[in-house]
Amino acid sequence: MGSLPQISEAEFEVMKIVWKYAPINTNEITEHLIRTTAWSPKTIHTLIKRLTNKGVLTYERQGRIFVYTPLVKQDEYIGQESSSFLNRFYNGDITAMLSSYLEQDRLSTDDIDSLRALLSDPQKEGGE
Repeated sequence: MGSLPQISEAEFEVMKIVWKYAPINTNEITEHLIRTTAWSPKTIHTLIKRLTNKGVLTYERQGRIFVYTPLVKQDEYIGQESSSFLNRFYNGDITAMLSSYLEQDRLSTDDIDSLRALLSDPQKEGGE
């Protein structure tokens, strides 16, 4: 897939709910977000509409209810954002990024062990 649409932090919060529970209707999205944010239902509906307009969400009308499903996969979007971050702040150098995290104690021992396991996985050799 080509470049995915940019979404705001607020839109990303909506997408996390949709990715987790899709297919999901407007009321269900609103119920989830009211528990974790201070947003009004109107704000949430505006965010859903923006995501639909950007082509990130699609919907099917079932009577008076709109049921949403994502058009963008979560791992694709996060992968794009990770690459963008890496390129923007570290010129694509993952070693520089990890060094920065290590120098600032942002990685726990468990994080480092997980990275070691990923790097030593023979199935990952030679690319995916």
